[in-house]
Amino acid sequence: MPSQLLKDPKRAHHYRVEIGLADRLRNSSRAERKHLYSSVYEELFREVPYHSQLVHKSQETLRRAELQKLFETLRPFLNPDTVYAEVGAGDCALTMMVAPHVRKAYAIDVSETVTRGVSAPNLEVVLSDGISIPVKATLIFSNQLMEHLHPDDARDQLANVFAALEPDGKYFCITPSRMNGPHDVSRGIDEVARGFHLREYTNRELAGLFRSVGFARVQALAGIRNFQMTLPVGVVIAFETIVGCLPRSLGWRVSNLPILRRILGVQLIATRR
Repeated sequence: MPSQLLKDPKRAHHYRVEIGLADRLRNSSRAERKHLYSSVYEELFREVPYHSQLVHKSQETLRRAELQKLFETLRPFLNPDTVYAEVGAGDCALTMMVAPHVRKAYAIDVSETVTRGVSAPNLEVVLSDGISIPVKATLIFSNQLMEHLHPDDARDQLANVFAALEPDGKYFCITPSRMNGPHDVSRGIDEVARGFHLREYTNRELAGLFRSVGFARVQALAGIRNFQMTLPVGVVIAFETIVGCLPRSLGWRVSNLPILRRILGVQLIATRR
């Protein structure tokens, strides 16, 4: 284990626990994963009580700015007729912010622990097996979720997202880019994600998955300074291709430049026709 990890006992413990649990997921069968997503996350939260998803509940000031930024990103897609579903809602803080602005809000997650105590008007917490989407919605949102799915399950969940959307409904997905990763507990330790980021994606890969389940239109959202704009996903893929031609270490440094992080960051909006 790298020496820099050993200097922080909490991080060392978190690393060991998460890598072990992630390996259980990676090596599991499809049938086992119907229950395994919930159990490994419950075990992680028991073994790592200082995990960021739990600590955020007690760090409201720090969390509020992050949530407000996400809410402002979502705002153009919200209206009083929207039926909103957030997949991988975690502590449901964002879903609670959205709920007053829409007709109905669903918070979907695999963990009863992280969603415990959540209650708000117009909001319903739904526990899932990690793959199913047991609601109907006009807007489905996920943030930092796709990378946590077993690669064999990603397409199945996307097919369920597609089926859960009403006609002309949208799926807005934010996930870390592999170009400047890893982004899980192994960042700064390993060259690729080894923890609960079972696979980190590029825009090209994820857009291809979206189209494979039936999404006819896929766009990229790019935020630069205080502006956000939708772009043809091909524009972002072109940037990925150029950076991907560079030697690995140089490509990683270039893709972590602030402006390229915002362009290459995987923020895709897929529309069901």
